[in-house]
Amino acid sequence: MFPAGVEVLTLADIGFTAPIDECGDTFEANALIKARAVGRQDCVVIADDSGLAVDALGGAPGVHSAYYGGTHGDDAGNNARLLRELEGVTDRTARFVCVIACILPSGEEFTLRGECVGRILEAAEGEGGFGYDPLFWHEGLGKSFATASGEEKARVSHRGAAARALVERISALDCR
Repeated sequence: MFPAGVEVLTLADIGFTAPIDECGDTFEANALIKARAVGRQDCVVIADDSGLAVDALGGAPGVHSAYYGGTHGDDAGNNARLLRELEGVTDRTARFVCVIACILPSGEEFTLRGECVGRILEAAEGEGGFGYDPLFWHEGLGKSFATASGEEKARVSHRGAAARALVERISALDCR
């Protein structure tokens, strides 16, 4: 996916284990907090933040998507709360959002945003995926994200859109 000659390292590869407090109030802020925490100037640093934004809920769960039900990573609890809050609501438009933050060795920072629009179902559909995938219906695919293949999801997803934008932007730079 990245241009030839680009080596991608994970936090584990560089020995980074410090906790990062995602205290921002936007996906952009949290992605930048994560990228800045790595503190490397000898390479391009990228980090992301993502979540679900529901129009009828004023953009919630938003940056609180991972612990919307009360406990971090409790998919069942998050989905149960979302369904409770949308009971009787007809406008169930929602979007998955992914923001990638990038810090160049020069210190320049930028963010790239990818979104995937859909709607929240009234009941879970499918066993695949994770998080809100069983409740997220994508019109173009004609199915929930939990029933979509990995390839289908990557083609239309928020993460795929943000990653493609990053590759395009990085490919245009000479920062090796």
